[in-house]
Amino acid sequence: MLTHLSIHNFTLVEHLELELDQGLTAITGETGAGKSLLLDALGMALGDKADADKVRAGCDRADISATFDLSQLSKACKWLKAHELEAESECILRRTVSADGRSRAYINGQSATLTQLRSLGELLIDIHSQHAHQRLLKKDHQRALIDLYGGHTSLYQAVKQAWQSWQALATQLQERQQNDAEISARTQLLRYQVEELDQLALQPQELDALEAEHRQLANAESVMEASQQLANLCNDDEQGLLEGLNKGLQLLKSLPDKSEQLQEAEQLLVTAQIQIEEASRAIDHHIDSFDADPQRLQWLEQRLDAIYQIARKHRVSPQELCDLHQSLAMELAKLAGSDIDLDQLAADTQNAEAGYRKLALELGQQRRQAAMRLGRAVNRQLQQLAMTNASIEVSFTDCAPSATGLEELEVLVSTNPGQPHRSLAKVASGGELSRISLAIQVCLAHKSAIPTLIFDEVDVGIGGATADIVGRLLRQLGQAGQVLCVTHLAQVASKAHQHLQVRKLTRKSGSESTLVALEGDAKTEEIARMLGGVELTEQSRAHAREMLEMAQ
Repeated sequence: MLTHLSIHNFTLVEHLELELDQGLTAITGETGAGKSLLLDALGMALGDKADADKVRAGCDRADISATFDLSQLSKACKWLKAHELEAESECILRRTVSADGRSRAYINGQSATLTQLRSLGELLIDIHSQHAHQRLLKKDHQRALIDLYGGHTSLYQAVKQAWQSWQALATQLQERQQNDAEISARTQLLRYQVEELDQLALQPQELDALEAEHRQLANAESVMEASQQLANLCNDDEQGLLEGLNKGLQLLKSLPDKSEQLQEAEQLLVTAQIQIEEASRAIDHHIDSFDADPQRLQWLEQRLDAIYQIARKHRVSPQELCDLHQSLAMELAKLAGSDIDLDQLAADTQNAEAGYRKLALELGQQRRQAAMRLGRAVNRQLQQLAMTNASIEVSFTDCAPSATGLEELEVLVSTNPGQPHRSLAKVASGGELSRISLAIQVCLAHKSAIPTLIFDEVDVGIGGATADIVGRLLRQLGQAGQVLCVTHLAQVASKAHQHLQVRKLTRKSGSESTLVALEGDAKTEEIARMLGGVELTEQSRAHAREMLEMAQ
């Protein structure tokens, strides 16, 4: 619950420190005193839009802090832990707004975004403004109330998640089915291309070997001619290389007392003789083994032509054909299994739909049961709120599957006996709608996980005995948690456990509003003022004391 509110330089407030407790707290004051400033300041601390005109005139910035007891707020504790902003037993929200319109937000002393501030604020306080009951006209809000009363909010979330999963699969299936013809054409093309490459059966490194062998066979005549010339150059008996070396070695060997240089020259010539002999044998072996097979040459040319032709068809180099073959084969294998994938996707989509419908049907049944219970409870409250002949019921209409379920629901009202139940917007007046909204809130109070409720003049348009009943209902809500109520009705204020009065002081330097906690005679005087106006009489004071005594 809200335990402390600190306001500095906000509109007409210079400095205010306010301690708050459980129960019903009434906030009253004369018209124009600024009864709603507390709620405005609190709203800004919870992430409402901050304007520079909210800063007190002549000040640099406005600063608002709200402290909450977290002992009954497990969801808020989990939220803080998830965002690494946790505290032991309390939470402090702070908001500053500078005179130039810039604002900053803090949660437990750490910088936070406005989105975080609003998300956490929704778990801490439920605010009902003067026109909050207008939300009751919206079917989405009516459905949310039924879900809250029935305690099946988690089931609704499960239905929503199941719907999203089903729709995601259905969209994927539709896209696959729409692309089925394109996939089939691609599969046929790939099958033809892979079969053609399978027939070619080109092996890695084969192309280099084929090209080398082709070059050799294509130049066979010139190669043989050159080889024969080399053989003759090595082995000619008169002018061959070996013959010349033999003569040189014989000459060196015949020399007496050879120098070191001549000995080295002799050794080099011996080495050269050995190498030329080996080269001669290699050339002879080549000549003896060389087979200039014209049929082999023709086969090579056909093989290379097939390789080059397919490479041109695929617009790749011949060296890239092996990688292309592997890539196309992998794509074909993947598409070949797409039919199986499509069948599996269709089955998954069907299962997802069945799962969604099962959850949605269960949710629909629980909603109908909860709607009947809530209708009976609200009708009992309406009897107390001077709507003796009024009753509500909830109608259900089957609809197409959606994230919210398989049905639409609407709260209908009848305000006179024998009159059919019709839409709230067509039947209920503003005052009646306000009382219906309050009756529903009373019935939902014990269902809400938020212990702090704030009502900003929800009793507008109500008076007399009905106002007294509204006061008792608000006090009843306060006994289950914490209720803050801005009111202009003495019947409501007299039922409060705590009473705060807004006072506006006007000086030459400017105006200032403040909140004062009323006790004893001061509280009696305020109730008397609300009953009788500016001129207080002993009769109005006596009436005020009687109302306060009866409230206790």
